[in-house]
Amino acid sequence: MADRSLRGMRLGSQSLQSEEGVTFSARKKSTYRSADGSTFDVMFAADAEIPTVWESPKTGAEGRLVAEDGELVEQEQGEEKVARTHWDMLLERRSRAELEELLQERLNYLRARKGEQKIGA
Repeated sequence: MADRSLRGMRLGSQSLQSEEGVTFSARKKSTYRSADGSTFDVMFAADAEIPTVWESPKTGAEGRLVAEDGELVEQEQGEEKVARTHWDMLLERRSRAELEELLQERLNYLRARKGEQKIGA
């Protein structure tokens, strides 16, 4: 027969496990301020590296980390990696003269193929 204490409980409404013997990890609350002046808190693990910018869970606005003295923490300007284009990667492997020669060969091939299609049509 089922335990009477479980009788009135809906399935999935409560965990049947207790928090006895569970050790929670240390947490740190960080406060962020949006451009409109509103603030919001985010919890991080105590040993986590805290980001200087975070998106507000309510408004979606970007918030900046507030220091303990109430001032905004300055963002670190890291070295941004410049994106390489396909052209840059080609120039790393071949000279410009080689690329022009390959282009001309490909154009000749495509023009010849196009001419064959007109004749057969």
